[in-house]
Amino acid sequence: MMEGWPAVAWLLLMTNIADWLKPVQSRDFTTKDIILLHPSTTPHPGAFKCFTCQQAVDNYECNRWAPDVYCPKDTRYCHTLHMMDNHGDSVSVTKRCATLEDCLFTGCASITGNGRVCSSCCEGNICNVLLPRNDSSAVFTRTSPLVSSSRELHPAALSYIIIIIIIISILLTL
Repeated sequence: MMEGWPAVAWLLLMTNIADWLKPVQSRDFTTKDIILLHPSTTPHPGAFKCFTCQQAVDNYECNRWAPDVYCPKDTRYCHTLHMMDNHGDSVSVTKRCATLEDCLFTGCASITGNGRVCSSCCEGNICNVLLPRNDSSAVFTRTSPLVSSSRELHPAALSYIIIIIIIISILLTL
């Protein structure tokens, strides 16, 4: 009768160890959080949010610590200013809510001997998730890349989602 107890004890021990080894879920922003970030109450009609930071060291630090607040009523866009060194590595990232006047000058420019700076604007809830790095991404987009007017997923939105999933999976393995 007592011969089965070591097997039961072993099973219970292995069950407890398996529970301890479950991976911890990160609470950084996820693709689902970004796409479905639509709270039920807003401070004014058409209210939206932008990632906001002042001179963060890179995009991850900016987005991770961005305050979760609505943009002022007089703004309509999200602005991003990205400074890079000569190797294309981020030196400074600034993101904020912006007016139309703030978004009139987008694009990239070289800083003599010190790298490059790119500026972009976009329209839509937390549309400034990515950084402008070159002339093709330093643009003024009038609709969010994560929101499509049709029910089908826009190809650009799919690309952004794939990039975000890859980044999140890399971060979770560190």
